[in-house]
Amino acid sequence: MADQSLSITNADHSLAVALADHGHADQSIAVADDSLANYPLAIGQEFPDVETCRRTLKDTAIALHFDLRIVKSDRSRFIAKCSKEGCPWRIHVAKCPGVPTFSIRTLHGEHTCEGVHNLHHQQASVGWVARSVEARIRDNPQYKPKEILQDIRDQHGVAVSYMQAWRGKERSMAALHGTFEEGYHLLPAYCEQLRKTNPGSIASVFATGQENCFHRLFISHRASIYGFINFCRPLLEIDRAHLKGKYLGTLLCASAVDADDSLFPLAIAVVDTETEENWMWFMSELRKLLGVNTDNMPRLTILSERQRGIVEAVETHFPSAFHGFCLRYVSENFRDTFKNSKLVNIFWNAVYALTAVEFESKITEMVEISQDVIPWFEQFPPQLWAVAYFEGVRYGHFTLGITELLYNWALECHELPIVQMMEQIRHQFTLWFDQRREMGMRWTSILVPSAEKRIQEAIADAHCYQVLRANEVEFEIVSTERTNIVDIRTRVCSCRRWHLYGLPCAHAAAALISCGQNVQLFAEPCFTVASYRGTYSQVINPIPDRSLWKEPGEGTDGGGAKADINIRPPKTRRPPGRPKKKVLRVENLKRPKRVVQCGRCHLLGHSQKKCTMPL
Repeated sequence: MADQSLSITNADHSLAVALADHGHADQSIAVADDSLANYPLAIGQEFPDVETCRRTLKDTAIALHFDLRIVKSDRSRFIAKCSKEGCPWRIHVAKCPGVPTFSIRTLHGEHTCEGVHNLHHQQASVGWVARSVEARIRDNPQYKPKEILQDIRDQHGVAVSYMQAWRGKERSMAALHGTFEEGYHLLPAYCEQLRKTNPGSIASVFATGQENCFHRLFISHRASIYGFINFCRPLLEIDRAHLKGKYLGTLLCASAVDADDSLFPLAIAVVDTETEENWMWFMSELRKLLGVNTDNMPRLTILSERQRGIVEAVETHFPSAFHGFCLRYVSENFRDTFKNSKLVNIFWNAVYALTAVEFESKITEMVEISQDVIPWFEQFPPQLWAVAYFEGVRYGHFTLGITELLYNWALECHELPIVQMMEQIRHQFTLWFDQRREMGMRWTSILVPSAEKRIQEAIADAHCYQVLRANEVEFEIVSTERTNIVDIRTRVCSCRRWHLYGLPCAHAAAALISCGQNVQLFAEPCFTVASYRGTYSQVINPIPDRSLWKEPGEGTDGGGAKADINIRPPKTRRPPGRPKKKVLRVENLKRPKRVVQCGRCHLLGHSQKKCTMPL
């Protein structure tokens, strides 16, 4: 074979035969054939630098399953040969005069050795693993080490350890997104860019201690502030998710709800640890963000898990707000405490009871089953969660939708530096704004689809009622079950559903239809298509690539750290070992299915029609 190029020889065939004994013949031949096409070597071939030359030869050695031994490597030359004694394969690469490139001067391309007999290869270093998976990790940061080592074995016929795969991913992530340490260092410049490209937005970072360790980060886009204050219902969901990255931390979020019941994040923050002090700070920033506008808004309703620290923070900075429990949190506590499906079923009936009389009747049923519910209700007062007693208006939102969103953010972004994590969240915000803005422009109705559907259901039910008009604005709605009083001027029905949900109930629909009114016009303004369009009318502008950021001079970062300060990572670090994963299932966020009770034998799990118990 000529020295000018590489080709498959008898030695390569011997390698394939040898690997066949290990069950990898077909794979090895395929890899070798592909490699010759992907990595051809010839005398005169040039490389932009010596590092590119090293990488190419390493890739070739792995592809053809032979070990490479470096004889000489310096600024002007690179000499390597096959590691097997007596094998003539050898290459000499030297620097071209006057230019930075290197070229192949000598190449003995024939192997007489049998090559590598097993799947382990000395050239499959952590750096090689990092380069091999870089494209895949760019598209999928959740690419797992276990998947990496399997894909490398399938594609290259090489076995790497789990630790090699893990370190290779870490190195590749650092090359693509920067290190975690660089992420904290870039925070002041990032906040500066965000405020510069999106005037009116809030972006502040705070450091602590003499070493300027990261403490807090708060971000709220002007587009979100404008949409919430002017068009969203006065309702906020507040929750947190713990980050599992290298330096841990906690992600805090306050989210509103748009006209079509989709989440509308208002502000996000990252803190080093979840403490009462940090919750107090977050609510303080949220209060300053809303400013004097809260005086012009209806009384705010805040939903949370009322965890340690947040109750005091809300009372301090939003003293007039109604602060209620997330029903998912309350119901899970009730279920785990009593472990009685019949009790749980009655509990949910009590939760959604519209009047105090209905609620108390359900409580009586529960007490008859178990006296232990009495101290539980003292721990979780119904005034903080029951529909019949809670004074705030939740517009039909009883659980925290933001919980699942935060969990997904923490899961998808925990391996990214903090700046990249904030950018990924901002990209999702931008995508939501664009998609929902376009969708809103296509709607031609008065109300958004979700509200329109509920109105149509109310109109369909309204035909079952008898309407008696008392005066110009008051109506008596008679049914076989009960009689309700509707006042269309104050938009109140004695069933309380109109007030609680912001949309006319079936009784109100019957009264409005009887006097020739359009039911849609009596929904709260926050459910209109016009409000939906206004919510997403503003634009979240892009931030330039970080290579274009200029280091600011003197000044402060929006009241936080100086813009030119070097912020270091927090003191908290992820402990060794695999982190525990709490799987958040979507079905856990929903109301459980109703438990059927037989009216004949009174057992649970079947109806009276399907009862087989003897009398």
